Amino acid sequence: MLFGERAMNIILLSGGSGKRLWPLSNDIRSKQFIKLFKTEHSEYESMIQRIYRQVKRVDEDVDITVATAKSQVSSIINQLGDNIGISVEPCRKDTFPAIALAGMYLYDVKNISEDETIVVCPVDPYVSDEYFESFDELDRIVQNTDTNLVLMGMEPTYPSEKYGYIIPKSRDKFSDVETFKEKPDAKTAQTYIDKGALWNGGVFAFKLKYIVDKAHQLLDFKDYKDLYESYQKQEKISFDYAVAEKENNLKVMRYSGKWKDLGTWNTLTEEMSDQVIGKGILNETCKNTNIINELNIPILCMGLQDIVVAASNEGILVSKKEQSSYIKPFVDSIDQQIMFAEKSWGYYRVIDYTSDSITVKVTLNKNCNMNYHSHEHRNEVWTVVSGEGIAVIDDEKIELAPGVVVNLPCFCRHTVIAKTKLEIIEIQMGHGITVHDKIKYEYDYKNIVDKWGDNLCSSR
Repeated sequence: MLFGERAMNIILLSGGSGKRLWPLSNDIRSKQFIKLFKTEHSEYESMIQRIYRQVKRVDEDVDITVATAKSQVSSIINQLGDNIGISVEPCRKDTFPAIALAGMYLYDVKNISEDETIVVCPVDPYVSDEYFESFDELDRIVQNTDTNLVLMGMEPTYPSEKYGYIIPKSRDKFSDVETFKEKPDAKTAQTYIDKGALWNGGVFAFKLKYIVDKAHQLLDFKDYKDLYESYQKQEKISFDYAVAEKENNLKVMRYSGKWKDLGTWNTLTEEMSDQVIGKGILNETCKNTNIINELNIPILCMGLQDIVVAASNEGILVSKKEQSSYIKPFVDSIDQQIMFAEKSWGYYRVIDYTSDSITVKVTLNKNCNMNYHSHEHRNEVWTVVSGEGIAVIDDEKIELAPGVVVNLPCFCRHTVIAKTKLEIIEIQMGHGITVHDKIKYEYDYKNIVDKWGDNLCSSR
C-alpha cells in the first residue's frame, strides 16, 4: 500500500449542482458526471470516474466514500458501481455538515477506528497522480505529530479571484497557518501571493476522532442515524468557516503539482483532448473554439474565436470562454424540465413533453432493474425498441422483445428487468406529472435472476 501500513479513508465531496456547466449539467446530473475526458483507451469518462480511477491506481486498497446529495446517488452507482461507499445528504447543507455526516457514517456504520486518517477532497479538480500520492505525507503528519488538522494548499499560478487563500507562517513545505483570507480582488490576491499564500483547494486531513468530536460539539445529534434524520434542521455552514479558520493546531502542506479547478467551461475546455465532442464541425477559420453536442443534430461553427458551444436537450450555450464563468445567475432564472438523468440501472432522456404528457427514452443496462413501483397520477405506455427483458405488472410477468407494447394504468405495480441492454420508449400521460409520483414496493427478483445468472443490479 502506498498510503502507509494503516488503512486510510478518503471522502470525496460530490454535492454541488454545477450550474456553471449548463446546459449539460443540472441538479441531478452535476458537472462531475459529464463524460468529457478521453482515456488512454479513447473512451470518455467523467470527473468522478477520473478521480476514482486515479486514487485506485495510486493505491487499490484505499477505502473511498462519496459524500453526496440524494439526487446524485443513482449517477454515482451508474458510473462507479455498487461497491463504492456512499454517505447520502438528505438535503444540501454545505461542506461541514456533509463532512460530519460522512465521518459519523464511517464511525457508526462502517465501524472505522477513530485513530484512522481521513482525507477529504473535492471530486472535481483536474490533477495528476502526484496529487493523490501526496496524501501519504498528509497521513504521516496526522499520525506522527500532535497536529489536529492538516490542509493542502495549492501553489497559485496567478492572482485568482475565485479561491480563498491560506497564509502560511513560512515557505516551508509544511507550515503553521497564520490566517485565512476570503476570495479577494486580483490586486489584493497578488499581495497575498507575495507573502507566500496558497490557494485553498478544499483538502483536509485529520483523525476520524477529530471530526466525530467536532460534529458533536457543533451539531445537535446523538449518532449517525439521529444526525441523518435531523439533517434538515442543521445549520448550513462550510468546513472552512466552522472548523479550519477556528482551529489553532493546524498545518498546511504546500503542493506545487498539477491542479486545476474545472468549474467553468473556460477552464474545462483547456483540459479536453478533443475540440469537438458529438456531432459538430469547426471550419479552418475557427480558433480556440469547442463544441460539446449531446443533440442528434449537427452544429457547424465558422469564423469563431475563443468560443464554447454546448448543446443538450435542456438548452444551448454560445459564449466567449472568458464570459462563461458568469453563467450562474442566468441559469438560475431558467425554468426547464430536466431532460436527462443517469440512474443506477441506466439512464433516461426526455424526447418531448407537454402539459399532460412526457415521452421518454429509457435505457437499462444488462442485468439491471428498476424498483417495483406504482404511480397515482399517470398512465404509461411502454414500447420496446431493442433488447430483451421481463416486465412484472401486479406480479404477472411479460416477456419483452422489440415491438412489444405494455400498457400500465394508474396504481398498477410494475418493474422491468433487462436481460440484455434494453431500450424502451415510455409515454407518460396525466396532469401534473412529477418524478415524486412514485410508491415503491419490495419484490423478490431471485426467480427471474436465476434464468440468466446472478449479476442483477437492483435500483437504489
